[in-house]
Amino acid sequence: MRPALLLPGLAMLAAIWVLPLQAMMPDFAAHMLRHMTLVALAAPLIVLGLPGLTARLAVPPLAAAVAEFVVVWGWHLPAAHGAGRTAPPGFLAEQASFLAVGLLTWAGCLRADRPLAGAGGLLLTSMHMTLLGALIVLAPRDLYAAICGTAPDLAGQQIGGMLMLAIGTPVYLGAGLALTGLALRDRGTA
Repeated sequence: MRPALLLPGLAMLAAIWVLPLQAMMPDFAAHMLRHMTLVALAAPLIVLGLPGLTARLAVPPLAAAVAEFVVVWGWHLPAAHGAGRTAPPGFLAEQASFLAVGLLTWAGCLRADRPLAGAGGLLLTSMHMTLLGALIVLAPRDLYAAICGTAPDLAGQQIGGMLMLAIGTPVYLGAGLALTGLALRDRGTA
């Protein structure tokens, strides 16, 4: 166990569920901050903090990236997103699936034996997160207000999309590039 990595990851999990994020920012932005903390910030720290977890969850990186794609995009479909924002069981299912797929992705992609495959999985994830964030930011209307029964809040949705871009894109891209560098360095010394 590596407490210096594990404890901040666990602290992030506690913070996103304890802090009154909806009182601090628009509802959609708070919801997106939780998503991104689960998949892009807390999950990698937990995986790095519990190296044994990586070994137990080590699925092929591409399979992990595809699973994350399905979960992330699936929960951003209007009906699923509405259930995640308005119904406690939906919220719990959404949050649990984001954390699970985040752990799975990082455990699969951070495998020491396959850094180039891990880089591919993280770069693929960076691309689909960037695309989804851009679609949310550039949407001409609030995509979720009708299904959530809330007043339209295009600005809140745009802030949420920007959070996705500002957190997800650099984290996955940076980690993917770091793994690419590691793989190239290892090939150069072999």
